[in-house]
Amino acid sequence: MLKDSGSTWKASDQDYLQVFHEQNPWHETGEVPDAWARKVERPLANALWQRLLHDDPHRFQIILGPRRVGKTTTMYQTVKRLHQSGISSDRLWWLRLDHPLLMQIRLDVLLKSIIKLAKATTAQPVFLFLDELTYAKEWDLWLKTFYDESWPVRIAGSSSSTAALRNRRIESGVGRWEEQYLAPYLFGEYLSLTGQQIEVPVRDSLSETISACIESKISARNLEGPRRKLLLTGGFPELLIRGSDAASDETSLLLQSQRILRSDAVERAVYKDIPQAFGRVENPMMLERVLYTLAGQVTGLLSPQNLCQGLDGLARQTFERYFTYLERAFLVFSLANYSGNESSKQKRGRKIYFVDGAVRNAALQRGISPLNDPDEMGLLIENQAAGHLHTLSQQGQVRLYHWRDKNDEVDLIYDQPEYPLAFEIASSNSHSRGGLHQLVQRFPKFKENCYIVSPISPSIHPRNSPDQIGTVPLDVFLLAVSAQAERELSLSLC
Repeated sequence: MLKDSGSTWKASDQDYLQVFHEQNPWHETGEVPDAWARKVERPLANALWQRLLHDDPHRFQIILGPRRVGKTTTMYQTVKRLHQSGISSDRLWWLRLDHPLLMQIRLDVLLKSIIKLAKATTAQPVFLFLDELTYAKEWDLWLKTFYDESWPVRIAGSSSSTAALRNRRIESGVGRWEEQYLAPYLFGEYLSLTGQQIEVPVRDSLSETISACIESKISARNLEGPRRKLLLTGGFPELLIRGSDAASDETSLLLQSQRILRSDAVERAVYKDIPQAFGRVENPMMLERVLYTLAGQVTGLLSPQNLCQGLDGLARQTFERYFTYLERAFLVFSLANYSGNESSKQKRGRKIYFVDGAVRNAALQRGISPLNDPDEMGLLIENQAAGHLHTLSQQGQVRLYHWRDKNDEVDLIYDQPEYPLAFEIASSNSHSRGGLHQLVQRFPKFKENCYIVSPISPSIHPRNSPDQIGTVPLDVFLLAVSAQAERELSLSLC
């Protein structure tokens, strides 16, 4: 049944059938194990099964996101949902493609065997879940073949790297698959996980949603504790659930998170995921040093020249390539300086953030320092706000920037064409508003669209403020962004 002339693994059909059996227990039991498909679903799982079931227009689905963020669990939850909707268990197939045996066989050979075993037809296709998709050799070309030749299969895959964004993957993927970004938990989703869900009046745009939150007087009382726990633990479901089950204090949560994330999210990304996705990395230890250096620069302007000097004279070209690797492995992201002119946006200083601040703490092995240093906690709060907006920008396809002109600066620019917003993340409501005022003078479209965001800000709309700069509590801001991101995700999968 399974024959591949290019394989060096001398395995029998029985060996492969054993792997299939182990990875697809529902074929025998009729149930997806609860330990694999946790009861509390992520928003992506709640929508993805419907997208695969209706498959209109026909597209494969690829889930991208950081390590430990829940991609595998989300796919198991999707399997369970499909089964509950009436899809028979023998049409639901799972392959973990980093399995040593499956890595030896071409993807088309595996798929032909599954189609045969499932007796799949166009009317009764196989739903195939490919965990760690990019471990399959020439995966993109095989997906292209499956799509173009109308194989009787609907596919969802996962990857911890955006290898799919390399040039030839872009060409293969156009009109054939959609990429779904699974971010670390946002604040609203975390509150739902812990049974503290707060209803947010979601509107068509973030600007309207924030306005609705201000008008409805959403209370942000008693939310500082959960927000700090999310910030220190990181938005990774296994860590959050573990922290919720045990009455752990901040110190133990912080140290536990750093230990686990350093081993899995940092070291595995640098030494396994990136080389696997992008080819041999000539100096992985230098790549790790680049990550640590960036961690020390979080929320600051990126100066490759200065950083390279501190990295033993690392070549600028190598630094930029390594930075791209870290971005595509979902460890960091950068924001270009807003200019209002598309041709010049990418030519000026970038600002550096981590996708999750807990990974930054793990990379630097900061221990309990963030608990005792208000300045460092301020950096992490800004990173948390930026990370939330970054997720929303990914879901809604809206550009996110910072702005700096000489001594004037604004932390975050959410450049939705009809409803642009500017945010200054601060530790108190008395923070300087000079940067926001200068931004409005330079770009009038931001008039009445600027906010100071801080843990103790009152809820005031810009039009009700004497200087037309609004204020919003940090927790309300995070809730509004969380709810808007969930809405955009749902719309993209309709």
